[in-house]
Amino acid sequence: MNEFHARLLYLKYPGLLCSLIMIAGCNAPPPSPAMKPPTVTVAEPVQKTVVFNADFTGRLASVASVEIRARADGILEKIDFKPGSLVKKDELLFEIERDQYQATLDKSNAALKASQAQLKDAQATFERYKILVKKKAVTEEEFNNVTADRDKAEASVMASQADVDQAQINLNYTRIHAPITGEISRNLVDAGNLVGSGENTLLTSIVTMDPIYVYFDASERLLLDALKKRQIRINESAKNGKQAKEKEPFKVFIGLSNEEGYPHEGVYDFANNKVDPGTGTIQLRAIFKNTEGLLYPGVYVRVRVPGDPIPNAVLVHDVSIGTDLAGKYLLVIGKEDLVERRSVEIGQLESNMRVILKGIKPGEKYIYEGIQRARPGRPVTIKSEPAESTKQKKTETETKSNQKEKKPASASKSAGN
Repeated sequence: MNEFHARLLYLKYPGLLCSLIMIAGCNAPPPSPAMKPPTVTVAEPVQKTVVFNADFTGRLASVASVEIRARADGILEKIDFKPGSLVKKDELLFEIERDQYQATLDKSNAALKASQAQLKDAQATFERYKILVKKKAVTEEEFNNVTADRDKAEASVMASQADVDQAQINLNYTRIHAPITGEISRNLVDAGNLVGSGENTLLTSIVTMDPIYVYFDASERLLLDALKKRQIRINESAKNGKQAKEKEPFKVFIGLSNEEGYPHEGVYDFANNKVDPGTGTIQLRAIFKNTEGLLYPGVYVRVRVPGDPIPNAVLVHDVSIGTDLAGKYLLVIGKEDLVERRSVEIGQLESNMRVILKGIKPGEKYIYEGIQRARPGRPVTIKSEPAESTKQKKTETETKSNQKEKKPASASKSAGN
């Protein structure tokens, strides 16, 4: 129907055309309702003093480790320790047959006594000829011969004494004692076997358990920072007329694979004399007490070197940080509750909070829950902070209030006294 026919129809049947228009309007679909913005939970960054730590991987090593070997040739007669036990220094560990060594010592002692008797006789002859040569009763040649015999007897005594000493040493080798205090391994040779025949047979080993070392490779950046701090300390001490310590030990913390955090505290005590040019690292060592025996040589551990505290660091919940091809980001609430994607530079993890080095400021709001529903550039419906954050703030507020209330009370107590 064109416009001309519509006008004719309206002039002839005005009521019919209005009815048709009304019917057509009633059958049209209703407009779709506007979609409600997704609901998200937001939070504000937390500010507090944070210590920036340097974390590494290290390996535990014993302060002293000794291999116990047989230095005497013979049958192993007795084992005087329990494998895996703690042995003290000079404690008897093994016994090797002594008969042949005792016989050799007795023979050497007999030879020593014979040499001493010869020396005594030669010395008496020398004294007698010494008087006679002055009286011209004997010739100089005879006196020289007697003197030579005396000297030979002295040398014979010295040689015999050396044989006795060597025989005593060999006899002592038949009883093997612990050279250090530590935990002993199992015996590698059973009693009744021949040991020390042609070689120094390995019998067992001992390692010192307390204290214990941890070795780890630190970045050259950490070394440079430590050297810079030391130079600043030396310069400040020089200005004050004091002498600074060249190497002031710093604390090192470690944690085992089955432990949370870094519960073991030690002290740095050694640094290698060069940086590895291939890796750009330097080997450091720290020493730890191990009174409970939880640290074992050869075990790999997590190492943390605490840095200087940095006040007013900005932290957010770690779960709120997203990752894409462009890097780490936060979804921040902008004007009119529009979502903004904010690239951030992250630092270390503090409990469940992550340090933000760059990208967000205190007072801004970021999405904590409902990140999957939010889209940059679109509005969201903001819900109150989670109960956990509210509870944390409430606890901090109550703590501050209690501290304020305690101050007047202590002042009153002092006034009363």
